[in-house]
Amino acid sequence: MHIAITRQVSPSIADCQLSYIPRQPIDLDLAVRQHAQYEALLTRLGCQVLQLPAQPQMPDSVFVEDAAIVLEELAIITRPGAPSRRAETLSIAAALEPYRRLVFIEEPGTVDGGDVLRVDHSIYVGITQRSNLHAIEQIRQVLQPYGYAVIGVPVTGCLHLKSAVTQVKKDTLLINPVWVAKASFAGMSFIEVHPDEPHAANALLIGESVIYPASSPRTAKRLEEHNVPVFAVDVSELEKAEGAVTCCSLIFEADAIHGERV
Repeated sequence: MHIAITRQVSPSIADCQLSYIPRQPIDLDLAVRQHAQYEALLTRLGCQVLQLPAQPQMPDSVFVEDAAIVLEELAIITRPGAPSRRAETLSIAAALEPYRRLVFIEEPGTVDGGDVLRVDHSIYVGITQRSNLHAIEQIRQVLQPYGYAVIGVPVTGCLHLKSAVTQVKKDTLLINPVWVAKASFAGMSFIEVHPDEPHAANALLIGESVIYPASSPRTAKRLEEHNVPVFAVDVSELEKAEGAVTCCSLIFEADAIHGERV
């Protein structure tokens, strides 16, 4: 069974962190409705949704992906690059503790989960304003006993690695090659985003289906032409907070060995 941890939209989301897009008014009521539709789609695709309550003093806290990296063997609790977001990890760690042994990124490492793309036993970590080489080395040391390869990937022009590239099939990545180089992902096939939709590389793969933002119909058509089952969802208000479909959930298999926190 897949579990999807989500969090209700913070009433202060209009005060969110922004790096690469201009600030626009956010309709809170619409954001809440869109997030509920997103959660309903997670359920439809077989996930058991574990919804956490809103954190009114944490504007970005709906973006739970940034707080942890969840693998079969353990969960790595991140140290987000934006200092204002670091308190978000406390409740995420508590939610994950029944399912995984926890490991924590330590200072001076910083990493957002949105910078981490897992493809089988390759863990790609974006080198961005939010994630640094110290954290990448900590992740590498933690995962070395489990046979993972941890690869740092330079990213330009966007907030996170998964703003530029995500997995849409076992051997296929959806990519904006302007923001991240295909050469970083050896052995993979690629579908490029439509040039008029530079932010369209963020897709959420669940099983063989993809949750995908309704704001990128031209790239969605490309996915469908490559036989990728696309389930569109409108997340326009969350996109104004520099969010996307991957960052609103932490999805993992329920079965794992539960160990002590380290």
